[in-house]
Amino acid sequence: MEETLRRFFERYESMANRVLAGEMDVGATAFAFASDFIAASPAGVMTGKNDENLKASMESGYARYRAIGTKELRIRKTSITPIDALHFLVRVDWRSIYDVKDRPDVSIDFEVHYLVQMRDGEPKIFGWISGDEEAVLKEHGIS
Repeated sequence: MEETLRRFFERYESMANRVLAGEMDVGATAFAFASDFIAASPAGVMTGKNDENLKASMESGYARYRAIGTKELRIRKTSITPIDALHFLVRVDWRSIYDVKDRPDVSIDFEVHYLVQMRDGEPKIFGWISGDEEAVLKEHGIS
């Protein structure tokens, strides 16, 4: 199961980078999410559905990432904690690379904890917990 989850996040990483590069429509990445999900960050907790609103939100998010110079997202490490036979907590340690004017590229390391459920043999993200992205970007002189 761990290998299935690692490959799932590697595929997600690859697709996210293709979306950043403008080579793929963001809607193609919606496969990764369950029909309903929850997200938590210092900004609060939200719920949503895997529908046109999610795709629109993701498109505006990727547009913003491109606008602030995000070049690439890389998985540094994946840690998997089984909850039961169908549910997992997956911590992904990411590195984002930014092209910042008049400076060398800026790398920012961060982690996201994903709640994943196996549905019909396929992983689906039904939740995630992330840190204060805006504060970290400002700390590094981005945004």
